[in-house]
Amino acid sequence: MTRPLDIAYSPCPNDTFVFDAWAHGRVPGAPELSVTFADIDITNGMAERGEFDVLKVSYAVLPWVLQEYALLPCGGALGRGCGPLVLTREGGDAAGLAGKTVAVPSERSTAYLLFRLWAAAEVPGGVGKIVVLPFHEIMPAVRDGKVDAGLVIHEARFTYGNYGLTCLADMGEHWERTTGLPIPLGAIIAKRSLGEETLRRLADAARTSVRMAWDDPQASRPYVLEHAQEMDPAVADQHIGLYVNEFTADLGEHGYAAVRGLLTRAAAEGLVPPLGPDALAFV
Repeated sequence: MTRPLDIAYSPCPNDTFVFDAWAHGRVPGAPELSVTFADIDITNGMAERGEFDVLKVSYAVLPWVLQEYALLPCGGALGRGCGPLVLTREGGDAAGLAGKTVAVPSERSTAYLLFRLWAAAEVPGGVGKIVVLPFHEIMPAVRDGKVDAGLVIHEARFTYGNYGLTCLADMGEHWERTTGLPIPLGAIIAKRSLGEETLRRLADAARTSVRMAWDDPQASRPYVLEHAQEMDPAVADQHIGLYVNEFTADLGEHGYAAVRGLLTRAAAEGLVPPLGPDALAFV
């Protein structure tokens, strides 16, 4: 009997919405999954250590893992108007971040890569100390004065006002304004050693699982809310609406252009290793 494939993704509503049908055996012919939930900083590290068959990771980590893993053309998170935000207690402008302490969700996250590109252009002299925190701890840390600013992702776009915080800058707005491309956030990758046939089955299963979730949103509701960390159901719906879109079903030409654009610009700044010409090819 073929073993279940080990997969790790976040408990965030977009991931549980996307994978609900597949994780619960409702996608016909799909490989069986053994699911582990982990924040993005953890899954990025898992990928670098080659620990799981399939992972949701930051696009920013791809240059370090694409020898062992293939990028699936679906299942991930790209979009417009959904970029990370820089939050502070008192507002101000980008120049005010010079030399300051900023909390980020991962130094290998796409959010941090977008932040680095933004800061290089907008913060004279650069920021000071970078502190890595789980994303749900960042807003309390900013509110309580433990850090000067925080880089937030996911549903924090909808809830930062509850912490009395102000949006200093929108990394996605900066990216879209300077490139015209959608924002690449999270990718689905799978081990190349699984073989082309299995990789194609994985992509088909992810695509089908997304479409099943769209066709019957209520079917995924219990799974989404069970893992949404006491999130308001309305916020969970906003989260899904923002991060699960046409790029989740298929990266397509604009999706691949966004990924190549991000990693090419980052490599030019010396932030990531350069990609080979066929590094993003699926199979």
